[in-house]
Amino acid sequence: MSRTNRLFLLMEALRSYRRPVTAAVLAERMQVSERTIYRDIQTLAGLGAPIAGEAGIGYVLRAGMFLPPLMFDVDELEALVLGARWVRQQGDPGLAHAASSALAKIATASPADLRDALADTSLYVPPPCEPAFDAFQAPARQAIRRGRKLRLHYSDEQGRHSERVVWPFALAFFEGRRVLAAWCELRGAIRHFRIDRVRGVDELEESYPARRCDLLARWRRELDLGELS
Repeated sequence: MSRTNRLFLLMEALRSYRRPVTAAVLAERMQVSERTIYRDIQTLAGLGAPIAGEAGIGYVLRAGMFLPPLMFDVDELEALVLGARWVRQQGDPGLAHAASSALAKIATASPADLRDALADTSLYVPPPCEPAFDAFQAPARQAIRRGRKLRLHYSDEQGRHSERVVWPFALAFFEGRRVLAAWCELRGAIRHFRIDRVRGVDELEESYPARRCDLLARWRRELDLGELS
């Protein structure tokens, strides 16, 4: 492997980690020595790569670093197209548009024009048996992103109406169904709400007091979901 290619692969490896990763882990992943990793990290830093960290602690790309995609193999292209086509079928209009836009950006940001390759990928997602879009899916996504409380007007499976304030932190996409995971102030616990049973929603100006990552961690523990990537 050429040194140039190795440096590129090291940047790709660093980009895949959200938290600092040690030279030992990087060395094992790239099948080189730790000494080589230390040397390559110094080279990349000298070339201007925004790498934070130090030997013995770990390295991470600083927030805000943007690396345009440089190359994709056939499986990666098919994964991108399949995922985008699924989102176009299952997401709200905002997500559907974003999926198409993201694919277009990926295609044109690569050295080789990938638009034909993306269009010719023979993996398709059939339309759902029932309409997948629920009117309150987009407001739920927005509240999760902002960390804002929601007032839900909700009907359960027996048709009983209730109004409650919740702290939304996750939205699960099932075939034909969307389920909002949120801390319910009324019940004092995590509850799940089907988006198609929401009759109205108001995003409150108040941010909820918990951190979303803490609510997610508790939710994963309660459901024994393990780590989500």
